Amino acid sequence: MVSMPTLPLEGASPAHICPFDQACSYLEAAAKELRLDQGTLEILSHPRKVVTVSIPVKLDNGDIRVLAGHRVQHSDILGPYKGGTRYHPAVTLREVSALAMLMTWKCALLGIPYGGAKGGIAIDPENYSVGELERITRRYTSELIKDIGPSVDIPAPDVGTSAREMAWMMDTYSMNVGHSVPGVVTGKPISIGGSRGREMATGRGVMIIVREALADMGRTLEGVRVVIQGFGNVGGAAAELLYQAGAKILAVSTGAGGVFAPDGLDIPALKAYAAENHRRIVGFPQAVSISNADLLTLPCDVLIPAALENQITEENVDQIQAQIVAEAANGPVTLEANRVLEARGVTVLPDILANAGGVVVSYLEWVQGLSYLFWDEERVNREMEHLMVQAYHQVIKQSQLRQVPLRLAAYTLGVGRVAQAWSDRGLYP
Repeated sequence: MVSMPTLPLEGASPAHICPFDQACSYLEAAAKELRLDQGTLEILSHPRKVVTVSIPVKLDNGDIRVLAGHRVQHSDILGPYKGGTRYHPAVTLREVSALAMLMTWKCALLGIPYGGAKGGIAIDPENYSVGELERITRRYTSELIKDIGPSVDIPAPDVGTSAREMAWMMDTYSMNVGHSVPGVVTGKPISIGGSRGREMATGRGVMIIVREALADMGRTLEGVRVVIQGFGNVGGAAAELLYQAGAKILAVSTGAGGVFAPDGLDIPALKAYAAENHRRIVGFPQAVSISNADLLTLPCDVLIPAALENQITEENVDQIQAQIVAEAANGPVTLEANRVLEARGVTVLPDILANAGGVVVSYLEWVQGLSYLFWDEERVNREMEHLMVQAYHQVIKQSQLRQVPLRLAAYTLGVGRVAQAWSDRGLYP
């Protein structure tokens, strides 16, 4: 067993569902399959840099509050660090470290010249005004000013953040260096160098991978019964695109609960309802209410967890009735639950493949920003689809070659490419 890095236990989850422990377990399984030497495994298991900063902020009422912000940079062996910035009450250093590691494998799997990073602040953005969020974001960026940059570490939106926060981050960085730097973040507004197609990218990638998996089963998206946990940026986009392709979306949910219609939801009407009701969907007149827990256990062809990690666990895995589970969120299936699903013959499309559309288009945005040459949405979607389909078929081929499940196949490809790069570059000094 490799000695995994010791991180502060602040906010740690129980061991059986700790995201960092799970990430290390997947790495170890891939290393065993690849027969990596102990030294390489030690290197890959440790983040290169862990940064925690204090964020003093003046609230609208004049009070001062000091928040803690994290940024974990796992590996830059293939290129600059890349990863989202998350604003959520459950953010911990261990969670951020796990997500940074997963980003490393994801980028390597997709053939993108990035390493993995992740950042976050343990706040509920709903509890802060727009002005307070701007001050928090700008101070967080200022504290990280020496650790980010277009050739160093490129943040992006994540849970609780959006193009708005990325605009603040870009402006803060640019003001500090004295000139506009569109390549410092991705997922920003189009008006300041963002990419067309970025908003729908992760959901589009999920749709593409589900489509390819169904094709291998001799099926199309037409009439496929889909259940989606989450109706935000990822789940909402996936629902819209799958609906347009002819799939029957039986249920979707938000943190406040979900809605279910046995004959399928009218997704355009539901999106309009959500827009009119502050993103709430419970109460949609053409459906019945359903809890997030019950939604996961509905009979369906495709289940898409598109919310947070640890949604399918040992407690509910025996109730999962889907034929395909597509991980649109990061780590929505725990390690033990994943083993149960694989043993039952359920096709699990792993997160480092299924939700990679966002980082692919982030990469394309970064390339456009560096070149100051911007593409239309058709080209962005075409380039993204090519990389997603290519990665999917590489994972299928690896799975068949090694006779291993799709998750382990994906990890052997991602981890293997990073390990090869370490071998080729050597260890400095």
